[in-house]
Amino acid sequence: MPEELTETRIAESLFGEAQKNWGWLLGLGVVSVILGTIGLGMTAALTLTSVLFFGILLAVGGAFQLVDAFKCKGWKGTLLHVLIGLVYLGTGIVMAADPLGAAVALTLLVGIAFVAVGVLRIGMALQHRGRQGWVWALIGGVVSIVLGVLVMSQWPVSGLWVLGLIIAVELIVNGWTYVFIGLAARRARAEGEAESPA
Repeated sequence: MPEELTETRIAESLFGEAQKNWGWLLGLGVVSVILGTIGLGMTAALTLTSVLFFGILLAVGGAFQLVDAFKCKGWKGTLLHVLIGLVYLGTGIVMAADPLGAAVALTLLVGIAFVAVGVLRIGMALQHRGRQGWVWALIGGVVSIVLGVLVMSQWPVSGLWVLGLIIAVELIVNGWTYVFIGLAARRARAEGEAESPA
């Protein structure tokens, strides 16, 4: 009996109010999966929209930084503050004005990053060779390199769909995560109610 109470308390500490509101988590997960699935069918539009939105955010952030910099007169870091604001503002304007060009450039960076991360993962795996789980790190590194090579081999055409695909897959993964958390919270609530005395 004490062991069951411990499990109930562990469930309460893990899920907290989510046990009562599991339906919201489940609903959020389902909506996220649906949006991600729709996004898979329109990766080019999702890519351009996300780059445009990011460009606007950068431009607005840069403008606020410039305003803030001119309010900080007498501060030794004002010049650097202004330069950072100008970089944000300029980058944001360029991205908003040419989201396709920005998407193509960002896609190349994503491809390079995948290859670099893959090489680093393989290095880490080889350092831990012989220990439990090192093969998974090795496989992860190889997969990252393959993804990076695929992205770069299709470049610049991949600039139209890669970022949108990444966002769509992220929405789907995020959605399924919330679905499973919501179901686990519901199960923990049901078990807690079954254990509590009538």
